[in-house]
Formats: sequence, C-alpha cells, structure tokens
Amino acid sequence: MTDRLSADLPLTVEPARRRMHAGERARVLDSPGFGQVFTDHMVSLRWVKGQGWCEARLSAYAPLTLDPSATVLHYGQAIFEGLKAYHQDEGGIATFRPDANARRFGRSAARMAMPAVPEDAFVAAVDALVDIDRDWIPTGAEKSLYIRPFMIATEAFLGVRPATRYLFLVIASPAGAYFPQGVEPVSVYISEDYVRAAPGGTGEAKAAGNYAASLLAQQQAAEEGCDQVVWIDAVERRYVEEMGGMNLFFVLGSGPHAELVTPELTGTLLPGITRDSLITLAHDAGYRVTERRLSVDEWRDAATRGTLTETFACGTAAVITPVGHVQAKTGDFTIADGGTGPITLQLRQQLLDIQHGRVVDTRGWVHRVA
Repeated sequence: MTDRLSADLPLTVEPARRRMHAGERARVLDSPGFGQVFTDHMVSLRWVKGQGWCEARLSAYAPLTLDPSATVLHYGQAIFEGLKAYHQDEGGIATFRPDANARRFGRSAARMAMPAVPEDAFVAAVDALVDIDRDWIPTGAEKSLYIRPFMIATEAFLGVRPATRYLFLVIASPAGAYFPQGVEPVSVYISEDYVRAAPGGTGEAKAAGNYAASLLAQQQAAEEGCDQVVWIDAVERRYVEEMGGMNLFFVLGSGPHAELVTPELTGTLLPGITRDSLITLAHDAGYRVTERRLSVDEWRDAATRGTLTETFACGTAAVITPVGHVQAKTGDFTIADGGTGPITLQLRQQLLDIQHGRVVDTRGWVHRVA
C-alpha cells in the first residue's frame, strides 16, 4: 500500500503483522509512564547525497541495523524533536503545533550540517504514525501519545565531515500524566561547575549531544538532593538560562498586574514551542511579558524580598513545572511559600485545555489528524 508524504515523496505502508494484543495494550495505557513502551509502527526516510530524500516507509517498529563505523556513533550527528498527540474532548485526535516542530527541526539540522526534512513531509510522517497507531493514545486527564521524530548520520565512514547518508525516523510512546498526584514544585540546583551551551555553540539546536553533556550536572543536582539542574550563562556565569532541558519563567508581582520574565533567546537557549505558546497566552491574559536576561542575584534578591512570587519551567513533557526551592553554592532560597502559584496553574490549565480540545483554538495551534 502506498501513500504520500509530499508531492514528490511516496510513502510505502507496510502494516505490522504482529501488534500488541488489545488486552495487553489496555494494561500499558492504564499506567504508561514515559518513554518505556513504544507503539507498533514507525516511519523512516533515507537521505542520500545526490539523490535527496527517498525510501519513505511506514512499517513495524523494529531495531535498526547500523555499521559500526556509522558516523553518528563517532561524531554525534543526531537531532530530535518531541511533540504529543491528544484525544480531543469532542472526539477525534490532534497534535499541537507540529509545524513549529518541523521548522525547529530544520534549524537544528542546518546547525548540525544535516539535510533539512521538508516541513510538509515532517508533519505528514507524524500524521501517518499517529493515524495508524491511534489505539495507543491513552485516554484520561493529561494523558497523551509522545512522538519522537529524530535524524542520525548513517554513512559508514570515519572521516570528520558531514555524512552523505542520513536516516529520519518517527516513533511514539504513550505518556501518562506528568504529575499524577497533582502539580508538585521541584527543587533545583544551580550548576556553577558546568555549562550547557556557549555563544556560537549548539545550544539553540535540539541536538543529542547537548543532552549527553547535561547528564553529569543533573547527577550532581541529584547528589545535592535536588530534582533538576539550572544552567547559567557560559561567559559571565551570572545569568539564568534553562532548567534541565526546559525554559524558565519568573513571575514578578501578583494578580492582573504581574509581569512574567523569561530569559531572552541569545543563541544558547533552546527556542521552546511551549515557551512561545505561553508567552502568547500570558499576553492574552493581560500580563506583561518581558524577554530579558535575569541574574541569579536578581532571582535570589527578588525572591527574598517577596517581589518574585512564582518561578516555573516549561516543556513538552510536563507542560509547566513549578519551582519551589533553589539551592546554590552562593546561598539557597525558596520561591514564596514553596508551593505552586496561581499564575503557574492558570497558564498550565489554559494550555492543556487548548491541547485537549476543551476550548476553542483561535490560533490554529491544534492540528487535526483524525
């Protein structure tokens, strides 16, 4: 069976002969966790220098075969994206802003000297996988199907240069509620020993190596009794950048006159799609939103004075994660009473309502698949 990803890229569809039994799948979907079990199918495309994208296929989820000299294993040409598919309250299935993921994937590819996947083919590949594996989308509050598009260099070659062969894949995994017992604030540790990204580096690309380089600092944060690491800038070692792999927001003041501050995109931060969505929602709610640099000293001083009332991080997995306590070599501090603030909860609920189809989408963010 053949479909199409774009006008010039046919998709060969080979449904899996063996799929997880409905009863077993129901048990998985009852408590799916995150990134532990994968759906029955995947989408793959190959790119060959001089030929372009070819061999588009939707087939059974299966292990890959790579040559030991595949360049991704030696030089790390690997990028990825993350988005979700949701049951809509009035029926049907939708993803959230897949076009924005497609554009960011293209920017990541350009930074890593990799070929761009056509944006329409990226979205169509996600749609095809979601459609065939729709039975894997869990129902229930905040449950979803997490979708992972990614690309790796597959050329068998040990020279240091961009590869001549790449593989783009889309896989998916059912995801449960990030906070099944209610939204809980996290504690964070400010990393003063390590940096996530430097000017001119790969910080604004969603490159696999960025996450590998973060693991030691995350381990250090855990050893200090914290849930997450907070990165500061690589040059002055003063300004807050990200929490783990999530963007940060700081709430100054309270009520309708509150101001939301988020670190500006300097080239070292990932331009989060959730971040961008929350800026829009906050503006619509009447809050002032400022994108600027905010130092650790300002964060601590404002929290101590009580003028900073909330801090939260945002990303695809958790949508919004409140920050309750901050630990650092230069001194610890607590955000307000250490709980979850009202603006954090308001924006989180507004975004979830749009994603799950509980309110009218006036911005064209919701992409209907079925």
